[in-house]
Amino acid sequence: MKKFLKGCLAAALSLSSLITSSLTTPVFAEEEPVEISLMIPDWGVPTDDMLKDFQEKTNIKVNVIPTAWDDIRDKVATASVGKKAAADVIEVDWSWTGEFVSANWLAPIEIDEDTLKDMPNLETFKVEDQYYAVPYANDFRIAYSNQEMFKKAGIEELPTNWNQLIEDAKKIKEAGVVDYPISIPLLAEENSTTTFLWLAYTRNGIVFNDDNTLNHDALVDTLTLIDSLVKDELVNPANTTLSGMEAYGQIATGDTANMTGPSSFVTRIEDESESKVVGQVQPSRPLSKDGDYADKTVPFNEAIGISAYTEHPEEALEFVKWYTSPEIQEQLNAEISATPTRLSVLEKLFEAGQIQHGDVFYDVAGIVENPFPNGVPDYYAEMSSEIFNGINQLATGQLTVEQAVEQIESAVNALAQK
Repeated sequence: MKKFLKGCLAAALSLSSLITSSLTTPVFAEEEPVEISLMIPDWGVPTDDMLKDFQEKTNIKVNVIPTAWDDIRDKVATASVGKKAAADVIEVDWSWTGEFVSANWLAPIEIDEDTLKDMPNLETFKVEDQYYAVPYANDFRIAYSNQEMFKKAGIEELPTNWNQLIEDAKKIKEAGVVDYPISIPLLAEENSTTTFLWLAYTRNGIVFNDDNTLNHDALVDTLTLIDSLVKDELVNPANTTLSGMEAYGQIATGDTANMTGPSSFVTRIEDESESKVVGQVQPSRPLSKDGDYADKTVPFNEAIGISAYTEHPEEALEFVKWYTSPEIQEQLNAEISATPTRLSVLEKLFEAGQIQHGDVFYDVAGIVENPFPNGVPDYYAEMSSEIFNGINQLATGQLTVEQAVEQIESAVNALAQK
């Protein structure tokens, strides 16, 4: 087993054969089950019945370690210092990918062509030519427009690009429909960085150059847009002190006419317990700079990966295959409301009417792209801090666009060139 483990760091664990053990129930002649552990937040824990079924079909017992998302990275890092696995299978946030791979905390996983086509969001968990985790919870950026607010300002067609949106937003504001027609996060925290990433990528088709430095033109364009939204008072200045989720939530409370944010709001805007605008908001692809809607969006997914220090790599892989298979993704959606990461499962649920605004959701899920040309870098946390602090300082008037560009560009490029 130890020999196999060493080998899996050089030759990837294979996900190429879609789970077959889940389709039949083999007989294990009173063999003791192999036990593996799963460290994951509450929102990703399979039901007891699902885990029991998995054990019956594979003779693998999964011991779940429900762990707060904020604590997982530290627990993995601490265990790895002693060459131990915090768990055999672990949660891997998209933003941790570069760090976990650089530190050799994850075993590579070989992905077959059919799965790659079915999961375009896998690219976020790729470093160089290897994949290191498989996404289980889908999240990407979708645009949301309150149709009723646009109509009250005499606007019948929803915008497809930012030039049109800004023109419409000014009309909405002048008509007194809502004070701040557009909402984006501006607090010095992660949501401002992810906003920068999708804005730059959907408007310019690039964020980073091939050497991981920031693309200067995309940086200037994105910061100039943010600055104009703030100065034209189209965005609530309070967003500089509100969390990202509070900024996103303004679309559901009726405090803004347009927001681009998490795909989970497809459900929230139609939930009467969370939304004051049920039936009023239309989701769509993100807006382009000009012309029709953007032809790409950015994913921010949760995934599971296999610890490089597991003593049960084959069993851990078997669980990953099962957990991310089409059959189980559909079941996880029904049991714990996990949004499938496979296009085939999304299409099935959409056609069955089981996903609200399913046509839009399925369409946008198919255009996700990774904005990092070489994978998420291991210095992502430092880079994100530089970006969101610069954006907050720009939005609060502490920096001009030129100063923010210089500050962010020099810091991020220095990290890339280390």
